[in-house]
Amino acid sequence: MTQLDRLERSKTKIHETEARVVVQGLTRRFAGGPAVLDSLDLTIKAGEFVALLGHSGSGKSTLLRTLAGLDPVTEGSVVCPAEVSVVFQESRLLPWKRVWENTVLGQSGTDRRERASTVLKEVGLSHRLDAWPLTLSGGEAQRAALARALVREPSFLMLDEPFAALDALTRLKMQHLVSELWIHHQCSVLLVTHDVDEALLLADRAVVLDRGRIHMDLPIPMERPRRHADPQFERLRSTLLGALGVHDG
Repeated sequence: MTQLDRLERSKTKIHETEARVVVQGLTRRFAGGPAVLDSLDLTIKAGEFVALLGHSGSGKSTLLRTLAGLDPVTEGSVVCPAEVSVVFQESRLLPWKRVWENTVLGQSGTDRRERASTVLKEVGLSHRLDAWPLTLSGGEAQRAALARALVREPSFLMLDEPFAALDALTRLKMQHLVSELWIHHQCSVLLVTHDVDEALLLADRAVVLDRGRIHMDLPIPMERPRRHADPQFERLRSTLLGALGVHDG
């Protein structure tokens, strides 16, 4: 039995009994305007990978900020685990601290460098431990940002379009890396993306937001590793594109 098969079995057992994130009736307005999130309900199970899609202004970033505790909950309720990490589109590394110091930023203990070294090795950056952030490529900077999130051993990891600024080849490598890290750490993941193919390659479910409400919640039952050539892939891709108002001819 492969590591991926063991993960799928363990996830099935966990999913039947435990929800990691529960959002009920979440509504968010700004300055008395229309609802950015409108009575939103969403559940993410333990170990589940969910992709969140939608046009600009659909409420994706507002939902992520709320789940991260950056925006207050004024209407509805949100239950999240205490161990939450976020990776943003920009790496947000401090240029005056070396890569390993950025990785364990805000953490204490005499083993900080050792912990940084361990997680940087996971993301393929063990050779850049003492590098300055400005010497990193875009892909390396995002790997460092991933390491900084994972060193906190989160139960819930949020990724806010973390590959949007990367070139196509680097993006594919990062997608593969995220998939491997998810299998290893078995945390719940919410990935905000505009890329339908990315959602289908990585996620268990694809959730489409439209004007603050869930327009579609689509299970992705394909076995991993996934391939574009899979007939299911093309069918699910057309379904998601249609939900986003794009008709693939």
